[in-house]
Amino acid sequence: MPALPTIRCCSCGTAGYGRHVTLQRLDSAWSAPTPLNGPASVPWHRVGNAIGWPVAIFLVTHRLVVLAWTGSATDDFTTVQTAARRFVERVPVYDEIYHHVNPHYLYNPGATLLLSPLGLVADSDVIRPWFILLNAVAIIAALAILTRMVGHRLSSPLFPISIALAFLTESVTNTLVFSNINGILLLALVGFLWLLLHRRSWAAGIVLGLAIVVKPMFLPLLFLPLVKLDWKALLGGIAVPVLLNLVAWPLTPGAGEYTTKLVPYLGETRDYANSSLAGFAEYFGMPAWFEWALWIFLAACVAVAVLGLARFRHTDELLWATTTAALLLTGVFLLSSLGQAYYSMMLFPAMFTVVQRVSLFHNPMAWVAAVLCLAPATWYSPNFPMVGTWLTTFLPMVGWAALLIVGATWVVLVSRQQKAQGVNHGQLSRLDRGTMAREA
Repeated sequence: MPALPTIRCCSCGTAGYGRHVTLQRLDSAWSAPTPLNGPASVPWHRVGNAIGWPVAIFLVTHRLVVLAWTGSATDDFTTVQTAARRFVERVPVYDEIYHHVNPHYLYNPGATLLLSPLGLVADSDVIRPWFILLNAVAIIAALAILTRMVGHRLSSPLFPISIALAFLTESVTNTLVFSNINGILLLALVGFLWLLLHRRSWAAGIVLGLAIVVKPMFLPLLFLPLVKLDWKALLGGIAVPVLLNLVAWPLTPGAGEYTTKLVPYLGETRDYANSSLAGFAEYFGMPAWFEWALWIFLAACVAVAVLGLARFRHTDELLWATTTAALLLTGVFLLSSLGQAYYSMMLFPAMFTVVQRVSLFHNPMAWVAAVLCLAPATWYSPNFPMVGTWLTTFLPMVGWAALLIVGATWVVLVSRQQKAQGVNHGQLSRLDRGTMAREA
């Protein structure tokens, strides 16, 4: 039986086609070509700046307007401003009770003379916000100089990212909240390094000398011009604090109490808010022999690292100067009688070398140490209140010790790498970064 012919409904076919066309039109009614005909991949600096600047502006604003303006129980500025006011009013400057745990005025007469303009205003609340802002600007300026020192433009994302990361740290945050002078001192440190590396010897010495007057912890940095045989910078770094104190001594009311009251106090090790090895030993009652053994070992790490780095003072000056300064200062933080966690911002110059071909901070353990020093983490918990307090106070100490050990180990490994590759005269710049990072 023959098959029946297929009967098609023209009206149904036409309707189906019409619906298909209508759906296509609806689907394409709100569409456009690709918005930009750019490269297949977006340049990383555009992405970095797009992320970095909003985050940096947000964090700087929050730290200044919310945290620093609110302040905390620890108020370093009022202590300094009150002493400067006593200087202006011709009242004995060092008239304090040093066995109390309140913040004390710890500056020498030369620093008192430098800081005396703060005493021209009677009300500390009027000038405090401006002092905080000045420190924030100094920190940002220091980061800008460091960005240029490592060969990047200020249009590079390294600049905003470094601002964001810096203002995340405990060091910068508490410097602003406590309203102390460390931001200005960071700028002085960076300025000294820049001037030294650009052969501005007298200016480098003067800047270092001013930093030493305010904080004698910078005194070991005289080692840098010494090994470079830069006598102008060395002389300036020594002469400025000496001359300033000679001038300030007869001008400072009660200057004699600096030697009779304050110097003995500075020689003591306090057992609160002290992240140094001595503070740890004092707090936990560490046996003296064990404390000395640790001290000698860590001091030896400083010596090995610093002397080893000195071989590169002509071939990789930036690496040598920034890393040596960081390790010398870390040794001061850890091995002196008083170490404060917020001093750790002085490690920023060495950390910037991570973008260079060779750097201590290509080693992940160096970053572990930096995180322990700089992380804005408070470990207190009602579940372990005592242990949390210990961790908050003494993790920076662990970070400083780790950085000294990592630094000494890295320098030794660099030396071995040089010998293995037959590199002469400390030509560190020829070494392969990846190989060294893997070995270190």
